[in-house]
Amino acid sequence: MSQFKPMSANVTELRQARIAQLKRNMLERIHILDGGMGTLIQSHQLEEKDYRGVRFADLHQEVKGNNDLLVLTQPEIIAGIHRQYFMAGADIVETNTFNSTRVSQADYHLQDLVVELNREAAALARRVAEEVEAETGIPRYVAGVLGPTSKTASISPDVNDPGYRAITFDQLVEEYIEATEGLMAGGADLILIETVFDTLNAKAAIFAVQEVFERCGEELPIMISGTITDASGRTLTGQTAEAFWNSIAHAKPLTIGLNCALGAEELRPHIEELSNKVSTFISAHPNAGLPNEFGEYDQSAAEMAVIVEEFAASGFLNIIGGCCGTTPAHIKAIADAVKKHKPRIVPDIKPACRLSGLEPFNFDETSLFVNVGERANVTGSAKFKRLIINDDYDEALSIARQQVESGAQIIDINMDEGMLDSEAAMVRFLNLIASEPDISRVPIMVDSSKWEIIEAGLKCIQGKAIVNSISLKEGKEEFIAKAKRCMRYGAAVVVMAFDEKGQADTEARKNEICELSYRILVDEVGFLPEDIIFDPNIFAVATGIEEHNNYAVDFINSCKFITDNLPHAKISGGVSNVSFSFRGNEPVREAIHSVFLYHAIQNGMSMGIVNAGQLAVYDDLPAELKERVEDVILNRREDGTDRMLEIAEKYRGDGSVKEEETQEWRNLPVRERLTHALVKGVNTFVVEDTEEARHQFARPIEVIEGPLMDGMNVVGDLFGSGKMFLPQVVKSARVMKQAVAYLLPFIEAEKDGKSETQGKILMATVKGDVHDIGKNIVGVVLQCNNFEVIDLGVMVPAEKILKVAKEENVDIIGLSGLITPSLDEMVHVAREMQRLNFHLPLMIGGATTSKAHNAVKIEPQYKNDIAVYVADASRAVGVAQKLVNPQAKIDFIAELREEYETVRVRNANRKQKALLPYETAISKGYQGDWDNYQPPAPLKPGIHVFSDFDLADLVKYIDWTPFFFSWELAGKFPRILEDEVVGEAATNLFKDAQAMLKRIVDEKLFNARAVVGIWPAQRRGADDLVVFNEDRSVEIALLHHLRQQTDKPNAQPNYSLADFVAPEGTKQDYIGGFVVTSGIEAEELAKSYDKTHDDYNSIMIKALADRLAEAFAERMHEIVRKEIWGYAADEKLSNDDLIKETYNGIRPAPGYPACPDHTEKATLFRLLNAEQHTGVNLTENFAMYPTAAVSGWYFSHPDAKYFGLGKIDKDQVTSIAERKGMELDTMERWLSPNLSYDR
Repeated sequence: MSQFKPMSANVTELRQARIAQLKRNMLERIHILDGGMGTLIQSHQLEEKDYRGVRFADLHQEVKGNNDLLVLTQPEIIAGIHRQYFMAGADIVETNTFNSTRVSQADYHLQDLVVELNREAAALARRVAEEVEAETGIPRYVAGVLGPTSKTASISPDVNDPGYRAITFDQLVEEYIEATEGLMAGGADLILIETVFDTLNAKAAIFAVQEVFERCGEELPIMISGTITDASGRTLTGQTAEAFWNSIAHAKPLTIGLNCALGAEELRPHIEELSNKVSTFISAHPNAGLPNEFGEYDQSAAEMAVIVEEFAASGFLNIIGGCCGTTPAHIKAIADAVKKHKPRIVPDIKPACRLSGLEPFNFDETSLFVNVGERANVTGSAKFKRLIINDDYDEALSIARQQVESGAQIIDINMDEGMLDSEAAMVRFLNLIASEPDISRVPIMVDSSKWEIIEAGLKCIQGKAIVNSISLKEGKEEFIAKAKRCMRYGAAVVVMAFDEKGQADTEARKNEICELSYRILVDEVGFLPEDIIFDPNIFAVATGIEEHNNYAVDFINSCKFITDNLPHAKISGGVSNVSFSFRGNEPVREAIHSVFLYHAIQNGMSMGIVNAGQLAVYDDLPAELKERVEDVILNRREDGTDRMLEIAEKYRGDGSVKEEETQEWRNLPVRERLTHALVKGVNTFVVEDTEEARHQFARPIEVIEGPLMDGMNVVGDLFGSGKMFLPQVVKSARVMKQAVAYLLPFIEAEKDGKSETQGKILMATVKGDVHDIGKNIVGVVLQCNNFEVIDLGVMVPAEKILKVAKEENVDIIGLSGLITPSLDEMVHVAREMQRLNFHLPLMIGGATTSKAHNAVKIEPQYKNDIAVYVADASRAVGVAQKLVNPQAKIDFIAELREEYETVRVRNANRKQKALLPYETAISKGYQGDWDNYQPPAPLKPGIHVFSDFDLADLVKYIDWTPFFFSWELAGKFPRILEDEVVGEAATNLFKDAQAMLKRIVDEKLFNARAVVGIWPAQRRGADDLVVFNEDRSVEIALLHHLRQQTDKPNAQPNYSLADFVAPEGTKQDYIGGFVVTSGIEAEELAKSYDKTHDDYNSIMIKALADRLAEAFAERMHEIVRKEIWGYAADEKLSNDDLIKETYNGIRPAPGYPACPDHTEKATLFRLLNAEQHTGVNLTENFAMYPTAAVSGWYFSHPDAKYFGLGKIDKDQVTSIAERKGMELDTMERWLSPNLSYDR
C-alpha cells in the first residue's frame, strides 16, 4: 500500500480556487487542450543516450522510446513542448505520463520509478503553466494523464483461452492509485483518463482515482476520453459511445469525450451522439486525420481547423484539442477557429436507469416491462448447474445466449452452489461472456448472497451492471458500506426488503423497509434514485398455509406504494417464486406468472427475473384457468387454493410443456427437416440440408418456393395459433435467411451478365422510419427503366447512406419517409451532404414530404447540387433521367432553383391565418352539455386481446380506393375499374390482388392480431386526459392533446380531442385505445419475394397487408362500439357507411391531423402492453413496425369528430412541453409541421 501524504492546506486551497475558476470559465467559452506530445518528441530525433541522460547512463536495457522517462532525463525538452502548446492557445496541457504505470514501465524494467515519473511530470507542467499564466494573464491548467496501459482487463491475449486475463481489475487499481498519487503530489489540476479502448480498464482507473480522493480528502475534476477504434463506431472491446458513457457516468466527470484512432471527420458522428445524450461537458482531441501508408499524419493545421470549427458551430464542444499528428500549429489554428463560437450548453437529461453491455439499455417509468433472463443461474436451473459443475462452459454460454435471443434485456448470473468455487466460476463465466458479443451486448445482473462473489463479478464487467442484491439485513452501517462500493463500481443495485428482523412478508413491512432504504441511499449515500431497484420479496402462494394467501397481493400493493412515494425507483422480483407450489406443472406455473405480472406491472413493477422464452400471454389463458389463478393471486376466495388444485392436473402437459430436443428429426426427409429447422429455429444443419434439397429441384429458386416457404407457412400457422411466440419467429426467420443466402449464388449463376445502365441510384427510408411501400414502387419503376438501384431498406442513418453512396459511387441519392420526424432527418442528411462536400443530386419523396417543405427546409441546406422533390413514382424516371444527363441537368436545376425560390417567397409572404392566444382558444373550445349527457359505461372494460383474427371477416371491410392510390392509379373504387384511361390496368391489378388476397385468407398467411382497451378517464385542465385503473383508485396515465388555435368565423369551436371526455368533477367517463396489425408475416413474405426478385408480389403483399390492417381497425372499432363498449349495440351500417364514418364516436391516431404528436404512441403502447400482445413495436421516431399496423384512441361522445389541428403558436407548444416534461426544442421538433413560427 502506498504512503500518500495529503497536500498542504495552502496548496490545496490554491488548486481548488483554480478548479472553481475553470468551471466558471467553461460556461463562457470553449477551452483548448494541447496536441500530440509524441509528435513533438519525435521532432527532436532523440537517440538512446538522450533518453538515458546522466542518471540512467549505465542501464543494462534499452530505453529509447520510453517518452515518459524524458521528464527525468530531458525535462527542458518536455517543458519546452508544454510552453509551445500554451503559447499556441492551449488552456490545458496534459502531463507526459501516458505510460507511467507499473505495467507499462515494466517493459523497460523501470516500474519502481512510477511515483516519481508522475510527480515530476505534473510538477514540470505546473511550473510551465504558472510561468505562462504570469506572462499572459490567462489561467492555465494541468491535466494529469492516466493512460490505458498496455494490457486489457476485458480481452484475453490467448486465442485458445478466451477466459484468461493478462491483468486483473485489482492490479490495475493498485497501479492507477500509485500514478494518481504522484500526479496530485506534483500539482495536477485535473485527472484525465484517456485513450480508453477497454472500459473495464477505465473503471479501474475511476475506482483508483476516487480511492485516492477519499484518502487525501481532496477531489479533482475527472476528464474521461474514450477511443472509437474504427468505422464500426465501437471501442476496441466492442462498446458503442453511449454504452461507454453509461458505464463511466458514475465518475461524475467534468468532461466525457473521444480521442485518438480517428481523425476529426471520422469522429464527428460519435461526438454528435455524445453531445445529445450526455449531461456533462464534451471534449474531443482527434488525430490529424488518418495515418498514411507510412504511419504519418498529413492533415494540415488549416484543414483540421475547418473540420473542428464545424463541431463548435454545431454546438458539440466544450473542450477541443489534438492527438496523434497534431502540433502547436494545429492547436493555434483550432483555437483561432473556435473562439468565435459559444460552448455547448449541457442538456437536461431525463432521469432513467441507464445500463449497458456492449450497447446501452435505458429504461424509466414509461418503459415497457424489462425481462431479466433467469436461466444462467445455478440455483434456478439444474441444467446450468450441471454444466458449470462439469466445467462445460461452452454449453453454459449457449444457455445465456438463448436467454438473450428469447428476449431477455438483462442477464442474471448466479453461481451460489456448495459444490463450486463460486467466486472462480463467476469470474470465469463473466470473462467468457465478454468474448461473446451476442450475449455481452446486454447488461449483466450479478446475483449472489455472498458479497465477495458480487464484488469479484463487478471486477469483470466493462458495462454498467446491476448488483443483486444488498439490504439492511446486516444493519445500516454494512448497508451503507456496500452501497458506496456499488457506486464506486458504477453499478445499479437491487435492494431487498430485508432488515435485521428478517424478510418483509407483509405489505406494511415491505413499504417500511423500502422507504427507509430509499431515504438512506438517496439522502445519506447520494445514490441516484433511478439506479435503485427494489425487490419487495415475491413469495409462493397457494401453499395450503393460510398466512401465505395474501403474499401476492402484498407484493402488488407494495409496488403501488413504491411507485407513488419513492420517485424514479424501479421494482423487480424473482417471478418464479410465486408459483413454487406447482413446480413440475409448467403450464400452470406459466399461467400464475402471467397473471401475477399482469397485476404487478399495472402497479409499477418495472422488471422481473423470468425465463424470457417461456411466458404465457395473459389474454391467451383458458378462461377457467385464468379465473382460478386470479382467485389465488388476488386472494379473492378462501377456497382459492383448493379450487386451483382441482384443475391443475387438467392443464399439465397441454402442449405448453416444451418437448426435449432430440436428433431423431435428422432421419426425416429433407423437406421435413427444413420445416423442423424453421419451426425450431435450429440453424446447425441449414446449409447441408439446403444443399441436399437443391439437388432435388430443377432450379435453386424452387427450394425457396417449395420446402422453405412450406416451412415458413407452418411457422406462420403456429404463430397464429399461439403455439409460437415472436422471439421464436425471429429465430425461424434467421434460418430462412441463411438458407436463401446459401442459394443466392446458384440463383445468380443462372442469370445473364448485366448490361450498361442509365445510372446508379441509392435509395433508403431514413432513420426512425419503417415505411417502404412507396420507395419500393419507385425502385421497381426505376429498375424497369434501366437504372441500377441499391436499396438500403428502412431506418437507415445518415452516416450509412453517405458512406455507401461514396463506396458505390452512386449518381443519385433517394430518400423516403412517411412520418413527420422523417422530415427533420432528411434535412439532416442534406446538411451532412453539404458539410461533407458531396456533389450529386438528392431526390426526396414519401407521404410526409411536399414541394413546399423541400423548397423551404431541405433544398437551402444543400447548395453543391440540388435536392428535388418527387411527387410519385411516375415522375421519378423523368427526374432521374434529367439528373444523370449532364446538359439536361444544368437546365433542370436552373428551372428548379427558380421554382423553389418562388415557393419560398410565396411561403414567406403567405398570409398566416390569425391565431388566437392559447388561453383564448381554450375558452372557445367545444362545450359539452355534461349536465344532461350521460357518458356510456363499457360493457367489458379493461384490455381485450385478439389473435389469429379471421382474415375472411376482414375482407368485406377493405376500403379499396387507397389501394389503387398506392399503385398510383387515381380514382374511386369501384368506378376506377371502368375508367377510360386506367380502367384496364386497374382491373388487372384488382384481379391479381383478389388472387393474392384469396391465398392470404385460405392459407392463413397473415396472423391478424389486435389489442383494445377501455379505461375510466376524465379531462384534467383544458387539454389533458387522466386515465385510471378499473376501479378509479389509481391514475395509470396522463394523455396530452392539442387544441386548434385558428381564429374561426361563425363561433365555430376550437377543438381539442380532450373536449370529448367529461371534465373531472362531472360525470364518469371513459377512453379507449387500440393497436391492430394484419401481421408481421407480410414483411417476411415480402422479403421472400424480394429474394426471388419478384418485386410485383413483394409490393402487392405489403399493400394488401396495409389494407387489411386498416380494415381490421375498422372492424375492431365496430366490435368495440357494438360489443365491448357497447354504446351502439343496434348499429347496422354498410361498408360504404363505415368508410364515410357515419357511426358515433371516432378513432383518431397519434401522428395524424387531430393529434399530430407521435410521442403519445408510447403511452398508448404502454397502456395496452401492445408489443407483447400484437408483436407491433415502435421505432425511435415512433413509427410502427410491422408497417401494416394501425393504432389510436377511441372516443364515444356522439359529437366527437375528426378535425385537423392546423397551425399552433409557441404559447401552446410551451404549455404541452411543460405538461409532458419535455424540452421545448424537442417538442418543437415533433410538432414541426404544425408550428406557426420558425424554430
